[in-house]
Amino acid sequence: MGSALAGHTRGRRERLRTETTAEIKTVALELMASGGPDAITLRAIAREMGMTANAIYGYFTTRDDLVTTLINDVYTSLADTVDAAWDAIPAEEPADRIQAWARAFRGWALANPEGFRLIYGDPVPGYRAPAGGGAPDAARRVCTGLTALAAAAWPHAEHLYTGSDFGWSDFDAGLLDKVRPAFPDLPPAAVALALHLWARLHGLVSLEIYGHLRTQTISPDKLFREELTQLIRSLGLTPKGGRPS
Repeated sequence: MGSALAGHTRGRRERLRTETTAEIKTVALELMASGGPDAITLRAIAREMGMTANAIYGYFTTRDDLVTTLINDVYTSLADTVDAAWDAIPAEEPADRIQAWARAFRGWALANPEGFRLIYGDPVPGYRAPAGGGAPDAARRVCTGLTALAAAAWPHAEHLYTGSDFGWSDFDAGLLDKVRPAFPDLPPAAVALALHLWARLHGLVSLEIYGHLRTQTISPDKLFREELTQLIRSLGLTPKGGRPS
């Protein structure tokens, strides 16, 4: 009886801790959305949640511990989303795969604007990543996924880079550490293609997330779809169903 009660009590405490941790992270992102990256402080979060400052330190020892957790969570959510979209399309349909990845990326960003701003917007002032931590594994997955887009398009788009003088020294060593092991046969120009694809997709989504398209168009979805159409055509690809959807 006593053992069962103790187990029930531990289980309840664990559930409460999990729920409180999730709320802390949600409030942190809400504060960032309303006040910018420097609005993320443990004291501000405690105040919003009606907790004491000392109580919140039982969940996250420092502000940087919280930010690190948030970054990992956000990247994991994004990586899971775009990977699932990519994997759902057969490898024999590169145009459709690229479209699926791009639509999933935009859809995730629109559903998670605070997370998008955390990992792709202004850095959190004074934040220091854990020593030796490097980029989160999920961030590497996103980077590798972008290179997969270029790898899928490369047989059709290689001629676009004929005569280019890209070499491995043109790229950051950290980037190459992520992508070369996954795609050992790709030349340096294909990495350049990956960055060009990223610029086109990320650029338009970023403008939308930060509200810069609001006074420019009432149809940002249509604009993004047309961007995909032109992108696919520029790569010499044709979606299985014809015009990109």
